[in-house]
Amino acid sequence: MDIGVKIAGTGSYLPERILTNFDLEKMVDTTDEWIRSRTGILERHVAAPEQATSDLGAEAALRALDAAGMSPADVQLIIVATITPDKIFPNTACFVQKRIGALRAVCFSIEAACSGFTYMMEIASSLLRTGAYQNALIIGAEKLSCMLNWTDRTTCVLFGDGAGAVVLKACQAEENSYIASTLGSDGRYTEILHTPAGGTRTPVTHENLDAHLNTLTMSGPEVFKLAVNKMGSAAKETLRKARIGVDQVRWLIPHQANTRIIGSIAKRVGIDDDHVYMNLDKYGNTSAASIPIALDELVRGGLVSHGDYLLFVAFGGGLTWGANLVRW
Repeated sequence: MDIGVKIAGTGSYLPERILTNFDLEKMVDTTDEWIRSRTGILERHVAAPEQATSDLGAEAALRALDAAGMSPADVQLIIVATITPDKIFPNTACFVQKRIGALRAVCFSIEAACSGFTYMMEIASSLLRTGAYQNALIIGAEKLSCMLNWTDRTTCVLFGDGAGAVVLKACQAEENSYIASTLGSDGRYTEILHTPAGGTRTPVTHENLDAHLNTLTMSGPEVFKLAVNKMGSAAKETLRKARIGVDQVRWLIPHQANTRIIGSIAKRVGIDDDHVYMNLDKYGNTSAASIPIALDELVRGGLVSHGDYLLFVAFGGGLTWGANLVRW
């Protein structure tokens, strides 16, 4: 029998502390007007010093499991997408497993930067369709505040901390809600969005720590151009594969990078602004967590109905990009 995949529950978690643009004015050479006009961001959440990425992910996971009517003991597969792991190893999914008590689960993490959620959707759905697993808990979680140079106004204003989670379940083929996806990468652009030091290529030293080489760096204009091109193409290709017209899409749920990128993608794909969901004004760019956080807000806000087509699209360092189409 053919196996389908459906979304059974969503959850999200944002740390309590809120850092506004006005707070940033006191920390770095910037202004609220400059940040708002260029990014659309008003504030972002910042995790407490004692909170690790897995702590954020575990909170989102428990909320998604509750929405799905599942116990942690029922979970068979946990995947975490993050660029801010608790440790280099073990993988962050194992820390989430321990925290929530999902001791039956197979656990691993992936690193596809801001595209991580779109990659997880494809990976988990493919594994469920083999019949080897009946459910999967996928989590995008980031504590980006730990890898920012807080003296660099071009990057520190953009990012926030948070986590989003989705429970996927195997189902009968006629109930399938995971319709199509398009993933891509281009390693020729590894240097335009990356952390220069911290791995085996450039191990951490006192010198490169002093130079902030262990923090995120970005070439904004190049990233903007490539992001719009790759995300727009992936979204259109995914709709083509599914034979779904753009007018049938209820919500475009993009990676929450900035309003200019999102607006350009919507225009390229041909989706009206009132069908594009944005929440980056409240959270900033939460990387792999941004799409599942947005999805959870839509679901809990009653803005998604049975049969609605939802189009996820993301772009991140690597370069990586991806799009998924699901039917609610």
